[in-house]
Amino acid sequence: MVSQWTINGRFLSQPLTGVQRHARQILTEMDALLAGNADLRDRFEVELLLPPDAVTPPPLKVIGVRRAGPFTGHLWEQLTLPFQARGWLLSLCNTGPVLRSRQIVCIHDLNTRLAPESYTAVFRLVYRLLIPLLARHAAQIVTVSHHSAALMQEHGIGAGRTITVIPNGHEHALAWTPRHTEETMAAAGPRTIVLLGSTAPHKNIGLILGMADRLAREGFRIAVAGGADPKVFARDLAAGLPDNVIALGRIGDEALAALLRDSLCLAFPSRVEGFGLPPLEAMALGCPVVSSNSTSLPEVCGTAALYADPDDADAWIAAFRRLRDEPDLRQSLRELGIERARSFSWRGAARRYLELMAATASAPAPSAAGEPVQIA
Repeated sequence: MVSQWTINGRFLSQPLTGVQRHARQILTEMDALLAGNADLRDRFEVELLLPPDAVTPPPLKVIGVRRAGPFTGHLWEQLTLPFQARGWLLSLCNTGPVLRSRQIVCIHDLNTRLAPESYTAVFRLVYRLLIPLLARHAAQIVTVSHHSAALMQEHGIGAGRTITVIPNGHEHALAWTPRHTEETMAAAGPRTIVLLGSTAPHKNIGLILGMADRLAREGFRIAVAGGADPKVFARDLAAGLPDNVIALGRIGDEALAALLRDSLCLAFPSRVEGFGLPPLEAMALGCPVVSSNSTSLPEVCGTAALYADPDDADAWIAAFRRLRDEPDLRQSLRELGIERARSFSWRGAARRYLELMAATASAPAPSAAGEPVQIA
């Protein structure tokens, strides 16, 4: 019997962050699996449903594409999607229609609860109301790390439900052909620390920028790539950066790949992460990582990164010195990072989604209570 599924395509109307990257990669890898396996095509009929303002999706061989209106944003998701979706629904980006119980929803993190200062009041309110309702009514709950699954259990999100962990993958970073811009070429170097420029307080980039003068005396530079989405994040970058800080603004994936390849390391001082995709991307590209030792990051990076407390500036400087002064350590981290990244696969993640979809469509409807939460 064919299992009919609709993929919630609202992510194609949103800015690309790690959450949307997850959805895009699962979509393309699921399409590839279906295209390459006749048995899977006989078992699944999958359609991507888009709001009117969505961008054109990546080329798909098997998964159908349909646009449906009216509305956009949350209104489309709550008032159009549940009535236009055919069969079961797969929502990959934290939100979905609360009226649709025949749904798998991926809740990536609880950042609006753990770091409320990083988000606008409206954004916090919507997520505080929506996520518990989705977790209560959806047929299955997915998240991207065991850390996130444990936090959901701690906060009573999806109480009495099984939480399936399906991590992110790394292969998309290998598709980036490193190609410098004039700006990234000038910024890169063996003493350049790459810092991603989200000014959300929980990303904690102020720790690294605040030690810029100390780093300058050691001969280090800081290349800040990217910027915050003003619709979500409440703060902007402070003006007046020190001379050894190069603000690159938003750069393309190819330029970022070249910058990471030709710099000392990626510094990732975040306090709160549901997964932490940038360190995985850096490791896949052979760039050493100095990471915060908090939340999901040790789960992702394993023994392939150096760690420092997100409040201990001295520990970060010590890690940067080690990478500068110990070439064998840097080479070891490059090799360990590449190997570690290989254990996180988008193809494997898409396969796990298809397995979960098959099991869900053949299972009885979920109850709101039952066995204690299991982290699969």
